[in-house]
Amino acid sequence: MPKELRSKDEFQKLLTSAQEVRISRDGDVAKIKLRTKDALYTYKTTRAEVDSLTKGLKTRLVEF
Repeated sequence: MPKELRSKDEFQKLLTSAQEVRISRDGDVAKIKLRTKDALYTYKTTRAEVDSLTKGLKTRLVEF
């Protein structure tokens, strides 16, 4: 079962250890899924913020 992250700080800490990042955009809301070695994490944010969060990311990025 995925764990939902509620703060941007938690998300950014886990982003460095992610093996894969998936982005699903729907209207004004975007959901980012982080696959780490231990678990799957989800984070809901705005579409505009997604680009700034994933900019310069070296991890595999998948768009849906």
